[in-house]
Amino acid sequence: MNDRQANTRLLDTIAHRPVDRAPIWIMRQAGRYLPEYRHVREKAGDFLTLCKTPELACEVTLQPIDRYPLDAAIIFSDILTIPDAMGLGLDFAENQGPFFKRPVRDEKQAAALQLPSSEDLNYVMEAIRLVCQELDGRIPLIGFTGSPWTLASYMVEGKGAHNFSLVKKMMLEHSDIFKDMLELLATAGGLYLAAQVKAGCQCVMVFDSWGGVLSSEHYLEYSLAPMKKLITVFKEQGCADVPIILFTKGGGLWLEAIADTKCQVIGLDWTVSLSEAKRRVGKQVALQGNLDPAILLASKQTVITETRKVLDDFDGKSGHIFNLGHGIYPSTDPDNLQVLIETVHNYCDQRGESRPE
Repeated sequence: MNDRQANTRLLDTIAHRPVDRAPIWIMRQAGRYLPEYRHVREKAGDFLTLCKTPELACEVTLQPIDRYPLDAAIIFSDILTIPDAMGLGLDFAENQGPFFKRPVRDEKQAAALQLPSSEDLNYVMEAIRLVCQELDGRIPLIGFTGSPWTLASYMVEGKGAHNFSLVKKMMLEHSDIFKDMLELLATAGGLYLAAQVKAGCQCVMVFDSWGGVLSSEHYLEYSLAPMKKLITVFKEQGCADVPIILFTKGGGLWLEAIADTKCQVIGLDWTVSLSEAKRRVGKQVALQGNLDPAILLASKQTVITETRKVLDDFDGKSGHIFNLGHGIYPSTDPDNLQVLIETVHNYCDQRGESRPE
């Protein structure tokens, strides 16, 4: 394996070093919008088999890299691998998303949870090793996990939720046991990300998909504090120099507090202005985002126009990773993603991105 990274735009941008253009990768860039993914998914038979077969996970991780000139790959997996390894019985209903056969609904079930064994998650590490061999240093590989609050939400609700009534009830009525559960998930998440780094990832990301459903007080206590614990555990595992991206969907209220977690990058959804975020956090962190994924369902000219607006909003200086504000929609035309990537490349070139601040 090549020990030297050929494309360092992502890592340079995170460190606020000058780059020739903004790096770009896309959340859920390996997925159902690609016909080649759908072919492999059909061959696998079901989503979990696809995730848990390292050779297939490697194949779909590389599909967007082979198709597009992206600046990073992200390992193909799922945010719910940790609770699955805790024995909750993860499954996926066609067109309905994930669900747990044994959700956590009372104090006794919550107290019985234990850290998953490394063996139960080894399929992810094997997929990472295979991807790294194939990438051979071309671009960095990103690892990821779900935030403790987001994982707990799925674990208690049993599936994706609309009003999060079950998990909020547990949070409010059984605060101590719920915090213990979050503490366990934070430790598990930190160890899991560190294992991904040891397997070959050069950057990691925490997806806090549901932090934005909380009040400000509860977000800081039940979502951000456990993520800070996760980051501490991660860095204590010999990963102090590995950058971590923290993404809370709907997290625009708390940018300063998120930056104080010691993450290196804040991921932003499309409801937050990049220029405003930059004004608030300065060079304390890099920023990632934040095109509305629905833009990719529009015309190619609209994609070009809206992509340029995002780049203009950040003002073209180092410290910005271009991405969507959430995952790419399955109904996206793959050609529109090509237009998006070319626009980022060409527009950045026109403006001379390499000038240091």
